[in-house]
Amino acid sequence: MQSLFQRPGEMTVPERFGQISWSLVTLIALLAAVGITMLYSAAVDSTGAPGSMDPWAKRQAIRFAIGMAVLIFVAVTDLRIWLQYAYVVYGVALALLIGVEIAGTMGMGARRWIDLKIFLLQPSEVMKVGLVLALARYFHSVSHENTGRIVYLLVPAALVLAPVALVLKQPDLGTAGMLMVGGVAMFFIAGVRMWKFALGGVLGLAAIPLAWRFLLHDYQKKRLLTFFNPDNDPMGAGYHILQSKIALGSGGITGRGYLQGTQSYLNFLPEKQTDFIFTMLAEEFGLLGGLGLILIYMIVLGYGFAIAIRSRNHFGRLLALGLTTTIFLYVFINVAMVMGVVPVVGVPLPLVSYGGTAMLTVMVAFGLIMNVYVHRDLRLTRGGIDEDE
Repeated sequence: MQSLFQRPGEMTVPERFGQISWSLVTLIALLAAVGITMLYSAAVDSTGAPGSMDPWAKRQAIRFAIGMAVLIFVAVTDLRIWLQYAYVVYGVALALLIGVEIAGTMGMGARRWIDLKIFLLQPSEVMKVGLVLALARYFHSVSHENTGRIVYLLVPAALVLAPVALVLKQPDLGTAGMLMVGGVAMFFIAGVRMWKFALGGVLGLAAIPLAWRFLLHDYQKKRLLTFFNPDNDPMGAGYHILQSKIALGSGGITGRGYLQGTQSYLNFLPEKQTDFIFTMLAEEFGLLGGLGLILIYMIVLGYGFAIAIRSRNHFGRLLALGLTTTIFLYVFINVAMVMGVVPVVGVPLPLVSYGGTAMLTVMVAFGLIMNVYVHRDLRLTRGGIDEDE
């Protein structure tokens, strides 16, 4: 049985460890530090004063430490192992999504988690990585000419639609949308012709009335309608975004100061430790603080795209581009949501929002991107998993 880490005549584990981009690791740690700092601010101590390591900051720090170990493990594993077992990872994620329907745990009106006793696992987060792995493996094995043929797109379309349908059933419209957009992005990255996207867009627009009538729940319809005019229901569906805008505006250019955010401290700002943590940061550190965090994300995403371009094998290029695009979607949708640019959906801010599965999933994603960098000069045959001699 081949080693997870090394084949004869190849780099040793210490050599691969040395190939890791430690500047990117530093930026990842910086993002996590921002998250832990804001989670400390989001809590109150035993006297009711703002600032406490419990209940969120301490757990987030522990999860990040575990996640960093996972990142290193994933980064130094042979890239061909991830290629070989890409469908297995996808299959496990899909089985977990099915498991949610059978024995999932309810929370906030939805069945999205599996209780593993140690922690709550959210399979839809795992699927975000599993889907990119599976699509990268599939398009790696298909020639560029065949990606232009519709018959060769049926399998990857099924790979995308199956988890989307299961996540919609939970219901989780935001994550389902993320999976769909991420899947479409992988089709684009693989070189599918533009007219097929245009055709898909027309069919998607034609399906909107059916989706509105048969797929969306009443609260989801109300949330979408409120997006266009949140003032219609300021104490109901529009409450989240109105309070978010108030907090963003109150921060001004330089912010109220650390631990001085009134919207978060007085609990006007909902889900301040998860979906709306960027709003809390902007209230305390202002426009400059928000732009600074976005700048760090831009640099990290730039690393991801540069790593993809540098890769000399198609699988690594597809994998790094797909995962970097997925992380970009996380950041864009979360920031746009709290500003009222897109409807409110449950999308966390990578490495900053509180969450166990989301944290580990993002760290695995960064580990795979780092793996592509470590194996950037590895050549793979287009249709197989063996090295091209």
